[in-house]
Amino acid sequence: MAPRTKTSENVEGGEAPRRSSRIASIPAPEVVAKPAPARKASSSKKRPADEAEEGKADASTSKKTKADAVAEKVDGAEVQEPAAGLEPIDIGDSLPSLTLKNEKGEDVQVAELAAEKGVVFFLVPKADTPGCTTQACAFRDVYPDFSSHNVEVYCLSADTSAAQSKWQLKKELPYPLLSDPKRILITALGAAEGGKTKRSHFIFAKGGKLLDKKIPVKPADSPTLALEFIKSLEATA
Repeated sequence: MAPRTKTSENVEGGEAPRRSSRIASIPAPEVVAKPAPARKASSSKKRPADEAEEGKADASTSKKTKADAVAEKVDGAEVQEPAAGLEPIDIGDSLPSLTLKNEKGEDVQVAELAAEKGVVFFLVPKADTPGCTTQACAFRDVYPDFSSHNVEVYCLSADTSAAQSKWQLKKELPYPLLSDPKRILITALGAAEGGKTKRSHFIFAKGGKLLDKKIPVKPADSPTLALEFIKSLEATA
């Protein structure tokens, strides 16, 4: 029988065959990871159509924001966009339904002012200025004559209630003053021009019908002419 080799003995004896020292000394090849393919950078340049669409959206947002933020301040209170204007008021037309503030800051319904009496509105460009003071004091001096004819007098201007109150106290004006800062009633009466108020006066009968108007009128003449017209109505009644 042929003699067993050493290798065979190791295998049969259960021992694992030994690796050659020459093979073990050879270093394992390095595994170099391949870099992942670079993604194509997206172009930051926008197409003209996209830019145009974004521009429209930005403009729309800007307009909406400005519209929401629009507000004026009158006597320290925020006032939103002006109310719609009234129809023009001419001879034979009636007082409109409109709420204004008086010199005390109280609400006054214009349509109700002539419910029990006739009404004279005299309009001034600006409170506590020379010409307007002349007109206001002239109405003050003959105020009892208007009262005796069952007619109430009102001063109407675009001044704030605070400015009117100060003027009323300073000149001892006995009649109410109405504030129309947006010139809504002033415009309807035809007395607004270029952001200003024309000096004038308007006479309404009891019930609210417009009987007479003077545009423009001189400060000192305004109360005299108004009173003469009222007296002429009684003479022909």
